[in-house]
Amino acid sequence: MPTTSATAAEAHAETPARDTRLRLWNAVMAVLHLLQGLAMVVLAENVMWPVTRTRYGFNPETESIFPETVSFVDANLPLLVAGFLFISAVAHTVISTVRYDKYVEYLDRGMNPYRWYEYSVSASLMIVVIGMLAGVWDLGTLVALFGLVAVMNLCGLLMEQRNESTNETDWAPFWVGVIAGIVPWIVIAITFIGTVTASGGEFPEFVIYIYISIFVFFNLFTLNMVLQYLEVSRWKNYIFGERMYILLSLVAKSALAWQVYFGTLNSPI
Repeated sequence: MPTTSATAAEAHAETPARDTRLRLWNAVMAVLHLLQGLAMVVLAENVMWPVTRTRYGFNPETESIFPETVSFVDANLPLLVAGFLFISAVAHTVISTVRYDKYVEYLDRGMNPYRWYEYSVSASLMIVVIGMLAGVWDLGTLVALFGLVAVMNLCGLLMEQRNESTNETDWAPFWVGVIAGIVPWIVIAITFIGTVTASGGEFPEFVIYIYISIFVFFNLFTLNMVLQYLEVSRWKNYIFGERMYILLSLVAKSALAWQVYFGTLNSPI
């Protein structure tokens, strides 16, 4: 991504956002996300996944308190999976219709706030699904995972806003986002290790594949941002990076949705 206003204007002069068929691109993505979300609702088995909460328990015999895990609610897993697909479908629909003019105006300035708003919800819901599949069922922990991924994505928004007119790239928001974003993966890995240790190595293979594949995709988003700010090759044009974000979003969400479907939702637990 350009690091100065002059560079930004120069980079976007060659390919104005309005002339790159981004309206059609976003409209197609809206349809693809919507169809997959509907497929999850229609085709998936009605799998209910437990969400628990931790509270103090009291032992009257010893007159002592202890942490106690109790059931809170059973979450409908297919709806959670469909949720992040529907969120993306709505975002792409809004961008390709009522907010399109503002969208391309932002792109010509080297930013896209709408992307980060959507990711802060959809990507956060994705990490909740991954955490639940891995065995993180505590409500407080799931809320924390959601919040950390939301912060990570809002740091992306801050990164673009702070560097719109700077002479030198300020990487502080980027590194704050990296720290916030890596914690959920560490928490999930801790649960993995504990489960594998307790079960003697037994763990659903598809969950491991999900963990690895979506972790890679999340890091590809990070790489895309780095390449934009370093202005490497085709990433000198912000529109190219925008297309990469859109493509990565579709592939990552589709990969998670269908891995969950074939691993869990197409047969009763």
